[in-house]
Amino acid sequence: MKTSINRPMSSQEWLLLLTLALLWGGSFFFTGVAVKELPPFTLVLARVGLAALLLHGALLVLGRRPPWRHWPAFLVMVLLNNALPFSLIVWGQTSIASGLAAILNATTPLFTVLVAHVLTRDEKLSGPRVAGCCLGFLGVAVMLGSDISELGGGNLWPQLAVLAAAVSYACAGVWGRRFAALGLAPVETASGQVTASTVLLLPLVLLLDRPWTLALPGPESWAAIAGLALLSTALGYIVYFRILASAGATNLLLVTLLMPPLAIWLGFVFLGESLGLIHLVGLALIASGLAAIDGRPLERISTIAWHSRFLSAAPCEQPEPSGDGRARLGAALGRRAAAPGGVPRPPWR
Repeated sequence: MKTSINRPMSSQEWLLLLTLALLWGGSFFFTGVAVKELPPFTLVLARVGLAALLLHGALLVLGRRPPWRHWPAFLVMVLLNNALPFSLIVWGQTSIASGLAAILNATTPLFTVLVAHVLTRDEKLSGPRVAGCCLGFLGVAVMLGSDISELGGGNLWPQLAVLAAAVSYACAGVWGRRFAALGLAPVETASGQVTASTVLLLPLVLLLDRPWTLALPGPESWAAIAGLALLSTALGYIVYFRILASAGATNLLLVTLLMPPLAIWLGFVFLGESLGLIHLVGLALIASGLAAIDGRPLERISTIAWHSRFLSAAPCEQPEPSGDGRARLGAALGRRAAAPGGVPRPPWR
């Protein structure tokens, strides 16, 4: 059964969305802990490698076979959705706070709108989406601030790396649409992605990081690696595809609004990180842009305002409509019995 993406989410779906935000927001916290002792490529390999082992174990328990026949498609997907963005984010977090990385990562839907407009036929830009993109990118510019005028210095390049990861995620979202037609279960798709990521990253790690020469990480780093692999990656993918199946992609994008506050809180409490006012202003602008792209928050506010005005107006104060206005008002009043609580729906709904 096809699920509407414009309907309100159920309590269970909201709980799953909050769970996913905690799992993915926590990945910035785990990375902030482990990156102090491990180089970026080694950390990413540990993350996807352990997640691959867990998901292949799940395939055995469920009696399913790994999706080897779709290997070429997975190679492109993991480059865009795992290997490249994971490495860019980890490298960026060597110089910037986990909360700031989460805020920059929240621009993913903004880039997705632009990429989908160029590469798809059914997801073109509209007025609200253009306005949302402008607000979102204004938020990014505000956060980058004076670093823009100092190319090659400060923290500009690490921030741009995280933004590049967001662009990679956006391209992966468009490329990943093809997997829906392959008839793969969520656990099969997830296991294929992290397995291909492991195969892709292993030669790079052996060549560049030479992990056998590294000092053995401490217990905190091992715990962070386990959290990245088991919670943020393996379990995160399972929850991700569960929400996608029941609530649709548009509802799923709301997770990007929930991740930054959680990552900021975890970084503040456990890592002693702090963000400036300029970063919070940027977060507000990005959130406003995402709300404009989604459209439903603005529609909901307009609906509440219309209901309040209708209920508060006395009969003698209501102007007498004429022409088309009388017809629209009559149609709205005709829906009184069908609307919750006897309150008519606004004419535009």
